[in-house]
Amino acid sequence: MSDIIQLLPDSIANQIAAGEVIQRPASAVKELLENAIDAGATEIKLVLKEAGKLLIQVVDNGKGMSETDARMSFERHATSKIKNANDLFALTTMGFRGEALASIAAIAQVELKTRQEGQELGTQIIIEGSKVLSQEPCQCQVGTSISIKNLFFNVPARRNFLKSNSVENRHIIDEFSRVALANSNVFFSLHHNQNELYHLPIGNLRQRIVGVLGNNGNKKLVPMSEETDVVKFSGFVSKPEFAKKTRGEQFFFVNNRFIKSGYLHHAIMNAYEDLLPENSYPLYVIFMELDPKIIDVNVHPTKQEIKFEDEKIIYNYLRVATRHALGQYSITPTLDFDQDPNISQAYSQGPSIQRSQPTEMNWNPSSQASPMPQSSSRPASTNSVESSNLENWQKLYKGLTDLPMTIPEDEFVEEVTTIASQWGQDELIPEEKQGSTGSFQLHSSYIVSPIKSGYLLIDQQAAHERILYEKYIRVIGAQQQHTQALLFPINIPLSNQDSEVLKEILPEINQMGFDVQEFGANTFVLQGLPAECSENINVEELIQILVEQQRENKTLNSDIKTTVAGSLARSTAIKRGTSLGEKEVQTLIDQLFACEMPYANPWGKKCFITYDLDDLRKQFEI
Repeated sequence: MSDIIQLLPDSIANQIAAGEVIQRPASAVKELLENAIDAGATEIKLVLKEAGKLLIQVVDNGKGMSETDARMSFERHATSKIKNANDLFALTTMGFRGEALASIAAIAQVELKTRQEGQELGTQIIIEGSKVLSQEPCQCQVGTSISIKNLFFNVPARRNFLKSNSVENRHIIDEFSRVALANSNVFFSLHHNQNELYHLPIGNLRQRIVGVLGNNGNKKLVPMSEETDVVKFSGFVSKPEFAKKTRGEQFFFVNNRFIKSGYLHHAIMNAYEDLLPENSYPLYVIFMELDPKIIDVNVHPTKQEIKFEDEKIIYNYLRVATRHALGQYSITPTLDFDQDPNISQAYSQGPSIQRSQPTEMNWNPSSQASPMPQSSSRPASTNSVESSNLENWQKLYKGLTDLPMTIPEDEFVEEVTTIASQWGQDELIPEEKQGSTGSFQLHSSYIVSPIKSGYLLIDQQAAHERILYEKYIRVIGAQQQHTQALLFPINIPLSNQDSEVLKEILPEINQMGFDVQEFGANTFVLQGLPAECSENINVEELIQILVEQQRENKTLNSDIKTTVAGSLARSTAIKRGTSLGEKEVQTLIDQLFACEMPYANPWGKKCFITYDLDDLRKQFEI
């Protein structure tokens, strides 16, 4: 039998390796930017065409490469970062595996120009599908310029798996943002289709965060700085009120390398315990400096997963450091010793119930008060203050002697009857004589509605969201949409990431009756709303919800109309704490049970809970 095992050609081996290292244009951008950082660049320019499908170009002013190094950089496992296995545990550079450029050259048309300082001429290399087409001297600036054209040109199956330009561009911006945040001492710019999306001058970390995440980021930030024997923390966390419903603004950096860690994210969420709304995520940009010997970054080709020697201690330090940062700036809850104004008002008005004093009660608070002995050496003003305080205490207890310790049985029955009438007197009247349904609002958040088998407890906000959701679904589903022009158009500034998401769904939004147009860099103007919408809605909140939900559902291929309808319903629904009149309560109940799906709101939360009379009766049995 003949031998069947053979060594793969380098071109095929490189294409297989490229499947792990270069998954989409954003992967190539990440590798090129990190190479520029390792080269000591202080200025890095990223140029894109068609979200990197046609062109990815990175230009830096780093130290450049010699002619031999330029050619060797495209060989597999050729690297200047490590010499032996021990170097893996002392890494301070971003790249070290020597796979990126070889993988890129296997699936794209690559042009490299590089020159070292002190050299008159640089080197130009053109490679296509791992095959070197030319290598010759050229005139170029000090540093390196590398262009990647027609990514996946020889792997059509992989190219067909790429998403739309807006989606791919969003992934590129994510990678660009991570590298830019980690290197605030480097100038970055990003150009897409001849439009400059980012211009980030050298500055401090706060300025870089604002430049990357938008001008609204500055007011959100709380600085964090802690140092221990094991790890040093620095960076910023956000105030709880600025938390979002979706992820995307959470950044961990270990020795300036961006990492993903659900375990460390849990430590942050633990520090925010009782401070965040349900299912919300805070912004944070946290840098950790550790000895490279106690971490392992050689876990995955993307180098975004690392292992710690002692993960638990890092977890605890991170949680405490975050909690301390929030506490220093009075973000964490504190005990409030101020007196409730309602209590003060009650004391000032005095007791409203006057009853005869029982004979067994002879206690007099004023007789128990024993003033402090006065010294003749103390000033008269101090004595007058003490006398005034004593009078105030006596006034505070005045009237308590008029209250009985026990209430006679007949008065107790009368009081219970009064309370019952206040909490829904229709419950005490036979159904055939009731003039109304008996439904009423509880704590301005819930609605109690009696039914034959017991009663319903309705969440008014969830119920209204279901009602509005089905209403907007019907309106959006209509063929002709009517737009109501706003008297004063509203400007909506967004971050670069959010702008890309909104651009992606803008045509569908405008088809539903909105009138939203681009207005300068990362700014949009709202000129009209669907005729069914109220002008009192918070437009910025609505747009933010749309963007966040689109991010959250980007992998589910959800219907944009469903997302818009849900966002409108959430934005315009009545909130908990809103008082409703009797007619409004009944209208809400009627509309809820006229819905196709009255049991839950658009996100699966229950609209009502049923309580059975038999179960209720058992609660009072001995």
